Formats: sequence, C-alpha cells, structure tokens
Amino acid sequence: MAALCFDTVGDLPKKAQTMQRILVVEDDELIRNVLRRHLGRDYEIIDTGDATQALALALEKKPHCILLDLNLPELSGLELCNLFSDLSATRLIPIIVITGQPAAIYKEICEKLGAVDFIEKPLNFEDLKVRLAAALEKKRAEGRAQTRVRLSVSLRLRGTNELGDKAELEVTTNEVSSNGFSCPSMASLAKDSLVEVFLTGGKEQHYVGRARVVRIEQPQTARQRYGFQFIEKTGQWIIQ
Repeated sequence: MAALCFDTVGDLPKKAQTMQRILVVEDDELIRNVLRRHLGRDYEIIDTGDATQALALALEKKPHCILLDLNLPELSGLELCNLFSDLSATRLIPIIVITGQPAAIYKEICEKLGAVDFIEKPLNFEDLKVRLAAALEKKRAEGRAQTRVRLSVSLRLRGTNELGDKAELEVTTNEVSSNGFSCPSMASLAKDSLVEVFLTGGKEQHYVGRARVVRIEQPQTARQRYGFQFIEKTGQWIIQ
C-alpha cells in the first residue's frame, strides 16, 4: 500500500506544497523507508510497492520524477516503465530506474522504454541525489523552453536516414510547440540528424525550416516516436 501522509494539497504544510514530488515504486518496504529518510527533507515522497497503485498515483499526484524498481509483483518494472512512457499523462515524467539487475543487460532496455537514468543497487545516496536533481533540472529547463500543445499537423520531412540514404517522410504530429514537434514514425533516423520541415495541405507545401532529432522514444517498436527541435525557422510555423 502507498505511504501517503496527506490527502489534499490543503492539508500540506507550506513547505511541502513547494517541494517537488517524487514517486517511489519499490516492493521492498525497507528500501522505501530508507529512500524516504534520505530524500524526504528535500522532496515530497509518495511511495508504493504495487504497480497498479503506482499508475494510479502517477495519474492522480502528477509527480515530478519516478524512481522505479524493476522487480515488482504482478506487473514488472519494465512493463510499468513502458506504460508510463506510452501514456500522454505520464510520458513526460522522468523515470530513474533503481534496481539490483545488472546495467550491462538492462540499462539499454530501460532507456529504450523511456527511462532517463539507470542506477544499480546498492544505492549510493549522495550519487542518487545528484542524479535526481539533474533529471529534475533538465525537465524544468525543457518546460521553460517550450509549452507543448496536442495538435495534429501534416508535415513532410526531408533528410537522410541512418544508412546515409536520402529520405522523405510524410508524418502527422501529435504535439507541437513554438520551437519543435513530436511525431510517430517507423523511419530510421539517428539522434541529432537534421531534416527540412514542410507544412503540407493538399498539393501545396510551405517550407518552415530545419529541425534536429533531439529524442527517440521507444525506438525499434511499433510506438516509435521522434522529438524534433527547430534550429532555424524561415517560414511560418503553427505556433509562433
């Protein structure tokens, strides 16, 4: 069961209301208590050892970061990580995997499923604090840089694929911002590769500018999605 100290924001002391919220998903109650003790002075901690309840807490409490163990009963941490990354309400929450499983085997898998960091047990709590702060700061910086809007926009992208061959893609965005967009695509594009972006409508197309691949979510799966950021805009974009 989740260890929750307060039911509503109104019940929280003022300091807690300003703290960033961390969801700890760990089936070992002792480890949850240790994490609460080490992190509780700087963050509001909510925790659970149940994967189903973890999903409910993430949707209800909207944590700023999730610390996720892989060895969970019923639903594995890998499945839960994939679910968090797939849901629009949770996929922008950074996930840090904390596990006794070897990084050599699981780190790349977790990154493909959307985790931003992978930390092996036994935990070094000072290192954990540094990496947690880094993940939160990166999320804050991304939030300041752009406000995303869920919007379907038809685009044509021209660039080169991972093999170096010219590629022209017809895509539809699922999110746009003033300086970028994201879209699903099964194309093979490398991170940091550049594409020319055209707005399309019927037979007409309008050149917008050039964009860089800044993230690849769930690569090599049916849900593969790319995040693009404009490096230059010479034409009109959906959001100015």
